[in-house]
Amino acid sequence: MRQSKEPREGDFITIKSYKHDGSLHRTWRDTMVLKTSENSLIGCNDHTLVTEDDGRRWVTREPALVYFHKHYWFNIVTMIRDNGISYYCNLASPAILDREALKYIDYDLDVKVYLNGEKKLLDVDEYKSHSAQWHYSSDIDRILKHNVLILVDWIEKGKGPFSKKYVDIWYSRYLELSRRVQ
Repeated sequence: MRQSKEPREGDFITIKSYKHDGSLHRTWRDTMVLKTSENSLIGCNDHTLVTEDDGRRWVTREPALVYFHKHYWFNIVTMIRDNGISYYCNLASPAILDREALKYIDYDLDVKVYLNGEKKLLDVDEYKSHSAQWHYSSDIDRILKHNVLILVDWIEKGKGPFSKKYVDIWYSRYLELSRRVQ
C-alpha cells in the first residue's frame, strides 16, 4: 500500500474506483488518512463530494470509515449513523496508492450489513452481466468468490472493521484530527 511519498495521518486523499475495462466508475474527494501501513490504509470521510462516471455529483450523508488492504479483494465502508453502524463492502481488486489517488477495480458484487446485522449479497445480476461483457477470467471469479467467504467470516466474527472497538478507535481519531485541521 505504501508509495514513495505516502500520505501521512491527517492528509487528504482522493479515492477512485474503476471498472474492469479501465473506465472510471466513481471518485470520492477528501478522505482523511488515519493510518497507512505496508499492507493497508484506514481513512474517514464525511459529507464528501462523490462524482459518478456520468458526471453526476452528490455528497455523502454521514461519516464513513474506509478500509483497504493490498492482499484482500474487498474494501469496507463503515457508515456511522445516529441510529447505529452499517457496512457496505465492495468486492474489488486490492487497492493501489499513487500520487494521484487510491485506486481499485470495482467488481460489482457488494455485501451490505444492515443496522440489525443482517447480511445481503448485492448486484449479482450486474456482476454476471459485466463478467460476460468484459470477460472476467475464471481466476477473478474464483478469487472474488473466495473473498466473499473471507468477508462473511470477518463479519460473523466481528473482525477488524466489523468490531465496535475498531469503529470507536478510528472514528475518535478522525474527530481528534478534524479538530486540529479546523
